[in-house]
Amino acid sequence: MNNVRKGDILKIQSYKHNGEIYRNWDETIVLENNEDYIICANNCAKVTEIDGRKWRTKEPAILFFYKDNWFNVISQFKKNGIYYYCNIASPYILEDKTIKYIDYDLDLRIFPDGSFRVLDKGEYEYHKVKLNYSVDIDKVVNYELNNLINNYKDKIGPFDKKTLEKYYNLYTKMSKIKKNCEF
Repeated sequence: MNNVRKGDILKIQSYKHNGEIYRNWDETIVLENNEDYIICANNCAKVTEIDGRKWRTKEPAILFFYKDNWFNVISQFKKNGIYYYCNIASPYILEDKTIKYIDYDLDLRIFPDGSFRVLDKGEYEYHKVKLNYSVDIDKVVNYELNNLINNYKDKIGPFDKKTLEKYYNLYTKMSKIKKNCEF
């Protein structure tokens, strides 16, 4: 295991399959790190897009990154409930105090009412050709999307209310949650 501990501040970098940086988050605080996953939280994090645009996240979020699963989960605590933004992505690596992963375009959006939608199918098909996703990558991506949906339906991991509440409470104790996320 690495030397990252609870309370450490890390950065996040999302890459595309060709190795180009796609998106950066300036900070996230580590809530737990073990051999299977790392759980972090942030609020008002500055995000920089590949085209240079910058924006800030607008609400507290708990982020789940896995070493063996091809997805990560962002639990967003909005005024009207918890939303989930789930990226189909490579397992993360930790390098230079930065969580790094390859984003494979497909996303699962889960709404407070329990409904969900798979997003960016067209982007996935476009990048599958443009960036030469292999047949194996395509199989893994589709398998992991189904795995992610099943985890949601079965309330496993970040989708378990008690688990999410535990990490949210830990985050509120460790950090002052900003109410206004000005740039």
